Amino acid sequence: MNKIIGREAERQILKQLTNSNEPEFLAIYGRRRVGKTFLIREFFQEAELYFEITGLQSGLLHNQLGNFMSNFLRQFSKKTNAPSPETWNEALKMLITEIDKKKIKGKVVLFFDELPWLAHRKSQFLQALEYFWNAWASKKKNVIVVVCGSAASWMLENIVHNKGGLHNRITKRIRLLPFTLKETRDYLKSRKINLDQKQVLEIYLAMGGIPHYLKQIERGQSSVQNINKICFTKDGILVDEFNKLYQSLFEHSENYINVIKALAKKRMGLARDKLLVETKMKSGGGISKILLGLEESGFISKIIPFGKKANAAIYKLTDEYSLFYLIWIANAPKNVLSSTKHDYWLQKRSGSSWRSWAGYAFEGVCHKHAYQIKMGLGISGINTMESTWYSRPKKKNEEGAQIDLLIDRSDNCITVCEMKHFDFEFVINKKYYQDLKNKMRIFKNKARTNKTLFLVMMTTYGVKENQYYEEIVSGQLKLEVLFQ
Repeated sequence: MNKIIGREAERQILKQLTNSNEPEFLAIYGRRRVGKTFLIREFFQEAELYFEITGLQSGLLHNQLGNFMSNFLRQFSKKTNAPSPETWNEALKMLITEIDKKKIKGKVVLFFDELPWLAHRKSQFLQALEYFWNAWASKKKNVIVVVCGSAASWMLENIVHNKGGLHNRITKRIRLLPFTLKETRDYLKSRKINLDQKQVLEIYLAMGGIPHYLKQIERGQSSVQNINKICFTKDGILVDEFNKLYQSLFEHSENYINVIKALAKKRMGLARDKLLVETKMKSGGGISKILLGLEESGFISKIIPFGKKANAAIYKLTDEYSLFYLIWIANAPKNVLSSTKHDYWLQKRSGSSWRSWAGYAFEGVCHKHAYQIKMGLGISGINTMESTWYSRPKKKNEEGAQIDLLIDRSDNCITVCEMKHFDFEFVINKKYYQDLKNKMRIFKNKARTNKTLFLVMMTTYGVKENQYYEEIVSGQLKLEVLFQ
């Protein structure tokens, strides 16, 4: 269990399960490569009995049952020539019989990994699992059943919100999201990779906090060198990960990819109706399922702009790897991606296009770390609502403005966050000072708020405290705050 990095809230839930005197049924879901299986294996490695079966992608029923039998024979030291069960009912009854024979007093952990693959159409797995839980496991105080899947929408529909025999049977659930910046740094350190915060941030902007991706980082190389190798060479795992990622998670993955591509083109995100126009999809349950699946998997975020109602929500692409892939990897020359010897990313990283894009991507990272920003501001104990705000000119001489992060506070204040990604200390000049003044004025008038406004600068290396800073900025936070 010492190998687990971060995951404090998730470990607390798992600890509750181990201390429980009742049967427990845990559903854990999250995108591919995020570390679900590792978390369960590591945490429960000391259970008196631990049994695991992993579904095979596109595996036929007899292949899935054959896989079950191999694990069963290995776990219970049975002869290797025993025939495989013909149904999942038969398989799970075999499991019950062997566990009951052992009369185990400690914890019994039964882990069904990649459940959507096990429970494919016509497999009858869910029906067998229903009987397994209701007729046996739910009566065993020492049993913990764990079901896991990467397809979040499938897990929600078929397990968490099941309307059949598993209705309301889940006792705990974990939605496992990518590492935070702090967890990313700690993970790299655990692998003896010591990079400064700015280098860790740049890796995060390219691949997010996905443990399997971060595992590819090599010691003794900079963020630029690592990104160049992992994302832009013929053997880099992230060169062709994009389509594999969505195909492994969702049926009819092309519809999900179309949504992701549409959002990648819109910095401010898209409302549902605009998204339908961009993707040429029809309104109805299909788009709702797609948006829910992408949101629950952590690929997109649903944001309600300041002063708007829920039906005015916008969707933004917030998965770092997907954004990086569509902007940079997908547009890289083919001869670059088929080679191993080049400095392509070093050249791109030095250009103005990177600086502009990194600023936008940094804003997304700040949104994800809003809690850390609130801690840095000393307002983590205040009830808040994080949102965005924009006003587009409707007339020729009308002024518009955009705020990427607003923290609406219950103490009758609003913190307006300006986020800047720079390789050096940021300086507010006269023009930018005037832009900030106009932005605050337009927001105050258009939003019709009487709350006190505080303008805070969130930057990588800080802001020089010149006369313009003193006149308009209430405070500043540096990159280190996001690593709390």
